[in-house]
Amino acid sequence: MKNNKSVIIWLLSGCVLLFIMVMVGGITRLTNSGLSMTDWHLINDTFPPMSEEKWVEYFEEYKKFPEYLQVNQYKDFQLDDYKFIFFWEWFHRFIGRIIGVVFIIPFIYFWVKKRLDKETIKKCFILLGMGAFQGFLGWFMVASGLKDMPDVSHFRLAIHLTFAFITFAYTLWVALDLIYPNKRLPVLPLRKIARIALAVLIIQIIYGGFVAGLNAGLIHNHWPLMSDGQFFHDSIKLEQSNLLLAFIEGKSGVQFIHRTFAYFVVGMIILLFIKSRNFILDKGQDTGVKIVLVFVFLQFVLGVFTLLYHVPLWLGLAHQLMAFLLLTAMTFTTHRFSK
Repeated sequence: MKNNKSVIIWLLSGCVLLFIMVMVGGITRLTNSGLSMTDWHLINDTFPPMSEEKWVEYFEEYKKFPEYLQVNQYKDFQLDDYKFIFFWEWFHRFIGRIIGVVFIIPFIYFWVKKRLDKETIKKCFILLGMGAFQGFLGWFMVASGLKDMPDVSHFRLAIHLTFAFITFAYTLWVALDLIYPNKRLPVLPLRKIARIALAVLIIQIIYGGFVAGLNAGLIHNHWPLMSDGQFFHDSIKLEQSNLLLAFIEGKSGVQFIHRTFAYFVVGMIILLFIKSRNFILDKGQDTGVKIVLVFVFLQFVLGVFTLLYHVPLWLGLAHQLMAFLLLTAMTFTTHRFSK
C-alpha cells in the first residue's frame, strides 16, 4: 500500500467526486432541472452565461422545448426561475468535466512514471471507457425529454443512475486491490452470499431509478400496505394490459416492485450477517458485515419515510445518499470476502 499511496488517493478522490456528482444529479432530478440545458457542447458550456443578454438568449431557446411549452409557461415561469434550474444542470455537467480532468491527467502522469502495473493500467482504461460512456448516457437521457414529452425516459434515467453507481463501485474496487495487495483464498460461502446481495442491491438501485423517472413515489404514500389497505394494489393491473409491462412501465407496478424488493435486500444482508458468525473473520470482514447490516436498516427506514412524506427534497436526497453508502459498504465487504 505504501508504494501506491498516491495512486490510491487519486482513485479515492475519483470516488468522492462521483459521489458528489450523483448527489447533485439527485438534486437536479428532484428540482426538475434536468432539461434546462437544451444542447451539449464540451467546451462552450463549461461556464454559465456571463451576461444578462446571454441569459435571455438561453431562456428564449429553452422556451422552444416541451418542458416550457407544456408545463412551465403556465406557472408564471420567469428568467430567475430558469437561472435556478439551469444552475443545477450546469453544475452536474461541470462536475463531470472535473472528474474527466482529475482522472485523465494523473493517469497519464502515473503511467509515464511507471507507477502503475499492467493489471492496474488495464483497469484504468476500463474506468476511462466507463466515464466516457456515462457522459454519453447523460445526454442520451436528456435527449429523451427534449422531443415530445417534457420528461426524460425512466429507462434512460435508471441506466444513467445505475451506471454511475457501478462506475463508483468499480473505481472503489480498483483502489481496494491496491490497498489490500496481499491475496489469499476467498471465503467461498460468504463470497457467494455477498455477490448475490450485491446483485440484488443493484437491481433495487435500478428500480429506484424507475421510481424517480416516473415520479412513482408520489402515489400510494402508505406503509406497510399500499393505498386502500392493499398489498398488491388494484391499479397495478389497470395500468397495463400486460402485468410484466406494469412492473416496468406503470407507476403503481414499479413502486410495488421497489417497495417489495427492499425486503429481499434486507433479507440477503441479514443472511450474510448470520452466516458470517460461523467463520473466523479478520477485522475488515467483520467490520464490513456489521456496517452493511446497519446501513441496510437505515436505508429501509429512510425509504419508508420518503414514501410516507411524499418525497420531500431532503428525504429524497438522504435516501439516495444512503443507497450510495450502502453500495460502498457492500462493495468493500464483497471485496474482502473475494480476495
